[in-house]
Amino acid sequence: MSHRFRFLLLCLVLCLAWPERSPAPVIFKPGAKVKYRAPGEEEIIGNANELFAKAEAAEKSGELGRAIKIYKKLVKKYPRATVSPEATFRAGRLTEQRGDLLHAAAIYRGLMETYPQTQHFQEAIESQFRIGEIYLNGKKRKVLGIPVGSGWDDAIEIFAAIVRSAPYGRYTARAQYDIGRARELEGTGDLAIDAYQAVVEKFPNDPLALDAQYQIGYIWYESARAGTRDPQAVAKARTAFEDFLFRYPKSEKAPQARENLARLQHRLTKSSYDIAQYYDKTKHYRAAVLYYNEVLRQQPGSRESELAKKRIEQLRSKVGDETLKSAAEIAERRSKANSTKSIAHGPASSSASSGVGETAPVPPQMRGSGDDISPLPPPADADSLPPAPGDTVPAGGSSPLDSSPPADSSATPGPSSTPGTTATP
Repeated sequence: MSHRFRFLLLCLVLCLAWPERSPAPVIFKPGAKVKYRAPGEEEIIGNANELFAKAEAAEKSGELGRAIKIYKKLVKKYPRATVSPEATFRAGRLTEQRGDLLHAAAIYRGLMETYPQTQHFQEAIESQFRIGEIYLNGKKRKVLGIPVGSGWDDAIEIFAAIVRSAPYGRYTARAQYDIGRARELEGTGDLAIDAYQAVVEKFPNDPLALDAQYQIGYIWYESARAGTRDPQAVAKARTAFEDFLFRYPKSEKAPQARENLARLQHRLTKSSYDIAQYYDKTKHYRAAVLYYNEVLRQQPGSRESELAKKRIEQLRSKVGDETLKSAAEIAERRSKANSTKSIAHGPASSSASSGVGETAPVPPQMRGSGDDISPLPPPADADSLPPAPGDTVPAGGSSPLDSSPPADSSATPGPSSTPGTTATP
């Protein structure tokens, strides 16, 4: 007995014994192999209107899977038919009802991109946005029905499709903002800042622009607080919060923004004080005094400023004012001395040479040739600072953005982290 005959006999026995469990047909064709169709996979034929009627009937009878299959078959076979946009929307709606949200979102996206004139365009946008926020708020992706990871990337893809398909829609600003939220949750702060910046620039009058501007500052603030390797993190955070307060001074988040700015300012002051102490300990007193003065300029009423003022007086008593003068002060003093000397010697020299009352310019004294003159250093600002010490300086023991400095003020500055820390509103 051949294997083929045994198989046919088995199929016949099963169909006779359990006819209700074998609704799908076994198809026999002359000269062809036996073909078995699974339930719901019966051959679908007909023109666009006939297929639409079949799908609609299956939908009404509760056969959602079969209805979805027929709607998709219709669209694939007759993409330009009048009923194809409606069939696409219904396929997406039924897929969403069955809980297959990502596939539903893909169908809605196809509807928006392929049939932008459909009457269901706004409904498709709203459905996509709803699905995107479900995944943004914690729904996980599933593989074979098992949750395997976060759905933030899926949410970003959905929101990006909304921004792309409806750049001026009622949900577009929110979708762009939610891209930033998803990026924050992922821990990619730089991409989150880009997304929030797009909200501020493209939708400046939308209420979400306020929150987006605040979040830009907050991401940089958290990055600086964690110890970023970006030396501009504090400055960028300050700029973002200052922009926020300039644009939205009466916002409910304004007090928090001001508090964050105060903490950032204290971090800068603490950093200058730590550098000053480093130079102080290594007996580079001139550099130390420059940084102590920077502390006085940055936060006059802070604890560090009081300590800096006291230490400057101690160093003056210890080494004298002359040792603590900056390079700019020394250069200025030398320049004045040379000018005085030139004036003192100029008239006698000129009268001896010319015999008239005119004063001729006196060239500077040369050590050798005329090309061998040693120029003075260029003038510098009074508060110009020497370079900060490198990574060899040990790090302090407290958080750089603590509202109050640590008890041990001798800590020295240390390295910091990359931006990209996650932040929450």
